Amino acid sequence: MAFKCPSDEWIKEFGKQVNSSKAYEESAKDWEGDFIFIMEADNTLPKTFYFFVGLLHGKSTDTALVESEDVRPAQFRLAASFTTWRKIIEGKLDPIQAIMTGKLKLKGNLAKVLRYPKAAKELVNCVMQVPTEFPS
Repeated sequence: MAFKCPSDEWIKEFGKQVNSSKAYEESAKDWEGDFIFIMEADNTLPKTFYFFVGLLHGKSTDTALVESEDVRPAQFRLAASFTTWRKIIEGKLDPIQAIMTGKLKLKGNLAKVLRYPKAAKELVNCVMQVPTEFPS
């Protein structure tokens, strides 16, 4: 069964994948910091979607589709067009490289994020495990 992206079910499945990943747990064992992922509307996606992803010590504490970037407190915000997010989700674009080239806009402590490139890679590996159905 594929999960529609973007949806609450899709992000919750991502959280399950994170929590079952030993590689993520090891690479982020001392990470503390929640994210709001912002999937901006573009030619494929008619409206902007916001996801809360709670991350603490190598586990996901919570995941949810939320109404706006201000609904839940988070130390970091990552925003990009839906098309850019899709490339990241499919493993075609490295998230750290996307931040450095401005394709993925980060609000928060860049130096902290850059200290965890393996954790970022493992999060992408987790999202790639989610059977995903994208809008066409």
